[in-house]
Amino acid sequence: MDQWFENINWTFFLEGALVNLGQAFLAIIAFLIAKAIGNKLITSGFSKMQEQKEMSIGRVKTLEKLTSNAFSYVLIFVFITIVISIFGLDATGLIAGAGIIGLAIGFGAQGLVSDVVTGFFLLLERQIDVEDYVTAAGIDGIVEEVGLRTTLIRGFDGTLHFIPNRNIASVSNHSRGNMRALVDMSISYNDNIDKAVAIMQEVCDRIAAADERIKEGPNVVGVQSLGDSDVVIRVVAKTTNMEQWAVERTLRKELKEALDANGIEIPFPHQVYIEKKNL
Repeated sequence: MDQWFENINWTFFLEGALVNLGQAFLAIIAFLIAKAIGNKLITSGFSKMQEQKEMSIGRVKTLEKLTSNAFSYVLIFVFITIVISIFGLDATGLIAGAGIIGLAIGFGAQGLVSDVVTGFFLLLERQIDVEDYVTAAGIDGIVEEVGLRTTLIRGFDGTLHFIPNRNIASVSNHSRGNMRALVDMSISYNDNIDKAVAIMQEVCDRIAAADERIKEGPNVVGVQSLGDSDVVIRVVAKTTNMEQWAVERTLRKELKEALDANGIEIPFPHQVYIEKKNL
């Protein structure tokens, strides 16, 4: 063993190691430059598509993220192959290994295959796009990314949900077409219903004329229900996507102020205490 160490040409060995490290360093620099240029070209290309309005904004962002991820995976594979070749290893073994892994995925990793197949049809059929408000796998939120394996949905509490595509058995997309704003207002049984409806419709007409978010209505559809101590009157409007909650808040405020100004009571629960005294 000692003689084996003595027979090594350490100068040649160190020079070769430094050359390999230098080449690996250059490969890393080339990888980072290629990734930056590629991502810039992808972003630029999809931005032009968005400007030309060839696709919806959500669809463009969906395809942009998917293309960027696919480009990164391919670039990483090429980078690993180059580094292995630099250090004198057989790159064909890596390629053969990738084929074996592919077979293993096909026979063993059925869940992963199911994710990819489901993700493919989600994209092909355009069931969801980035920035859509959806309900999928029991999760409500805004879509941040649609991938071939997972879909990322941001809940309204800020939580980011990573949902395997195979768990998305059905999708409810709330962002296709106009959204509905719905407001129920209560008046007392002693108030005149026709007067209240007329006041509320006047408020609705005024809001519709001033608010561009409203696409249809608002209209007072009439008495929705009769409660224990109130008459419930419903107002319905159609709004642009994701603006329905803001419109509902505006309607509630304006309707409440108008009813108060006209002396129409908005009832609230009362408690009556009866005290029995012994005579």
